[in-house]
Amino acid sequence: MNVELEQWIIEADIGSMKLAMEKGDLSSERLTGAYLKRIKKFDGKLRSVLEVNPDAIEIARELDRERIEKGSRGSLHGIPILLKDNIATKDRMHTSAGSLALAESIAAADAALVEQLRLAGAVLLGKTNMTEWANFMANGMWSGYSARGGQTLHPYGPGELFVGGSSSGSAVAVSANLAAAAIGTETDGSIIEPASQNMVVGIKPTVDLISRSGIIPISHRQDTAGPIARTVTDAAILLGTLTEIDYTRYLDAMYLKQARIGIPRFYYRRLHKERLAIMEEAIAILKEQGATIIDDVKLPCEDAEWDHELLAIEFKQGVNAYLSALPITPDASVSSLRDVIAFNKEHAEAALKYGQGVLEWSETMTLTTDDPAYLARAALTKERARGQGIDYALNEHQLDALLLPAMHDEQDPAAIAGYPLITVPAGWSEKGYRHPNDFSTRGPFGIAFAGTASSEPTLIRLAYSFEQATKRRFPPDLE
Repeated sequence: MNVELEQWIIEADIGSMKLAMEKGDLSSERLTGAYLKRIKKFDGKLRSVLEVNPDAIEIARELDRERIEKGSRGSLHGIPILLKDNIATKDRMHTSAGSLALAESIAAADAALVEQLRLAGAVLLGKTNMTEWANFMANGMWSGYSARGGQTLHPYGPGELFVGGSSSGSAVAVSANLAAAAIGTETDGSIIEPASQNMVVGIKPTVDLISRSGIIPISHRQDTAGPIARTVTDAAILLGTLTEIDYTRYLDAMYLKQARIGIPRFYYRRLHKERLAIMEEAIAILKEQGATIIDDVKLPCEDAEWDHELLAIEFKQGVNAYLSALPITPDASVSSLRDVIAFNKEHAEAALKYGQGVLEWSETMTLTTDDPAYLARAALTKERARGQGIDYALNEHQLDALLLPAMHDEQDPAAIAGYPLITVPAGWSEKGYRHPNDFSTRGPFGIAFAGTASSEPTLIRLAYSFEQATKRRFPPDLE
């Protein structure tokens, strides 16, 4: 290669990496080493990577040998990918959800999506920091904080800018060019918000499109893993690997000419004027590219009081099932939510900076997910989000998608419905309100397209069209 590898990997996309390896100009071992060197050089101030895979170089070396002897497995052969720390791996990496109680826990088996990545030839580079227990531990816990990893900081303004929801480590690492891409997870906003805040692309797929097996859970109704990448193309490649569906065929830069997009103004009401201006500019660009815009679209569920106790019921049952299946060792001995709460109390100085009120609340739940009372409440909630929410709006106006600000609270209907979202960088706001976590929300901001179940092809078309028309992303300066 004609330029130094350490510089070349900045903003390099998966296609370029794949081509360079196929031409013999680059090896996975060199590429993996370059990312590990970059993590060591820059992540001390970002704290986005909890641990690197001690076997990453050997895995890359073996994949290089395989490429020569047998050929490539596909687009991800030899590509370094990071995983959020609530995704189980059966190797020498730990799976802890950021918790000290699980800091030494080694999973008994790979998560199903990890099996897919290994089969595709990806190099699992390491585990990313996250809001502890995916932000289901304590009210008031800062986004991106875990007792195990500390506070994840923003690559465009460490210690100043808000990093977004619980997949913040994955989003920060990708934005800072510490890996080719990463996998995050979302229950409500945890892929979309940090991707938006860190000027990267995030896809939250339809629930159940990707297996949840081996992911430390919150809610079987809402949880999903999804890709975080620097481009829509790379996100589509990664989503395709996880689902065995070729999403790259939907990368249509001209799709907006036939698209109908709804603007649900209710979900714009909290925007600071600069962020509102970014949304208005995005709407104007969509119109210029040929889209039909329907403004203002109403959702009957806009003022709904969502039944958040359902999450506590689901969390207790799901986490107990996950923990009870873990190997018990002298260094990792928790096997229930009650054990985690007790461990945290015993190690309060290190483990309970923000308390554990949400864990303790969940432990008090007595309903189970097969109880008729639970089932009735869950069905009512889903119907509000679908039939009185996203599906109502799409059907009423014959829309392809809704355009939303990529902020946590504006994602509730999609999260509760289990429907997909994709966010794309849209701009930079110099002024923003002060977030409750005491970070400024100035900085990167993305738009999000929301659709009905299994509408990923349409959302990818829309996001790619917008991305190609705008190309708003630029890398952070970490020097």
